[in-house]
Amino acid sequence: MKARKLAVEGAIEFTPRAFSDDRGVFATPFQQSVFETANGAPFFSVAQSNHSVSRRGVVRGIHYTGAPPGAAKYVYCASGRSLDIVVDIRTGSPTYGRWDAVLLDPEELRAVYLPVGVGHAFVALTDHTVMSYLTSTPYVADNELALSPLDPALGLPIPEDIEPLLSERDTRALTLEEAAGRGLLPSYEHSLKLEAALSAGVGAEPRATGRTA
Repeated sequence: MKARKLAVEGAIEFTPRAFSDDRGVFATPFQQSVFETANGAPFFSVAQSNHSVSRRGVVRGIHYTGAPPGAAKYVYCASGRSLDIVVDIRTGSPTYGRWDAVLLDPEELRAVYLPVGVGHAFVALTDHTVMSYLTSTPYVADNELALSPLDPALGLPIPEDIEPLLSERDTRALTLEEAAGRGLLPSYEHSLKLEAALSAGVGAEPRATGRTA
C-alpha cells in the first residue's frame, strides 16, 4: 500500500495493491501499519460504520462535525465511482480554505483519511456509487454541520458534465465565509488536540442516534 499526503494538512490518500485474476479483484483498503507510519499516530477507535448509495450527479457535503466532539473519517468507494473532496475549514490551519480531490473506485480501491475538523464532500460519477465510511464518533444530529459545495470562493471541482443533485440541507448550507463570520468553524489548534485524544483513546462518547450523515 502506498500513502500520499494531500494538499489539506493531515489528510492522506492510501492506494493498496490490487490483485486481479479471472475471478475478480482482491485488495485491502485499510492497513493499520501503513496508516500509522503515514499518520504518525495510531488509527482511531471506530465508533460507527456508514454506508451510502448515490446515483450519478449526487453531491453530498460539504459535511463536518462540530468540535467538540469532532470526527475523523476513513472513506473508500465500494462500487461505482466518486470524486472525493477534502476541504480545510479549520480556522488557523496552514491550509485553511484549500481543498484536494481523489478519484475513488472499486478498481484502485483508494481510501482517504480525513482528520478531525476538516470538511468532506463527494460527487457520484456513476449510478449506484457506494461509499463506505469508518468514523471515530457516532452520528449525533446536533453536532453535524454543512457548508455549500457550490460556494464560488472554494471552487470545488464538480465536473462540468454533472448537474449537481443536492439535499435540501446542502442547498441551504452557508458558504465558508458566512460560517466563519458566525463562528461555526472548528479551529485548527482545537482539532489537533481532539485528534490526539482520539488516537490515545481518550474522550467521552456522545449520545448516538444510529443515523448516518
